[in-house]
Amino acid sequence: GWREAVAAAAGALQAGGLVAVPTDTVYGVACLAQDSAAVRSIYSLKGRNGAKPLAICLGDVERLYRYCHVNVPDELLRDLLPGPVTVVLQRSEELNKDLNPFTSLVGVRIPNHPFMRDLARACSGPLALTSANISSHGSTLTVLEFQDLWPQLSLVIDGGPIGDIQSPECRLGSTVVDLSVSGKFSIIRPGCALTPTVDILKKKYGLVPESS
Repeated sequence: GWREAVAAAAGALQAGGLVAVPTDTVYGVACLAQDSAAVRSIYSLKGRNGAKPLAICLGDVERLYRYCHVNVPDELLRDLLPGPVTVVLQRSEELNKDLNPFTSLVGVRIPNHPFMRDLARACSGPLALTSANISSHGSTLTVLEFQDLWPQLSLVIDGGPIGDIQSPECRLGSTVVDLSVSGKFSIIRPGCALTPTVDILKKKYGLVPESS
């Protein structure tokens, strides 16, 4: 049923629905990023502050160039993605104006999870992706942990437990790094992959941490 699950999730998204999905870090909720009504639904589902941005999720690095202005080497992106990292870049005109209208930046996720990558490839535009929990509550590693959200979701894809349910580190979510300023990086959220991410940026590419 893998193909059926991808097709069912893609169909629910194209119909404007919200779908709970497994990723390589925690469970997420996705909608079509170009669908303004669905984006509003995600905020109300989570009780999320409207000034907190949503990341977009894509299936492949090459699709990122359509929605972002990239000022780092392609090889750097491929060293971080797919993986448990959100890269923040300048957004392009292609991206829905109603998605994070308060910022010129956008975070991009390419989860290292075969279902998520297949689902993102099955959809015409980017997905908007956020963690499957009420805002300010802990992130979730099984579908039962967010069952209070189920009634408002079109579909829940159960990928089994993600990571070690007993380990607090597994609930940190992706490492969020701002790469929008040439030659520099800043860590917005340490997340679960901080050390390897900083190592790649500093040692391999010579990027300098932006003084906070």
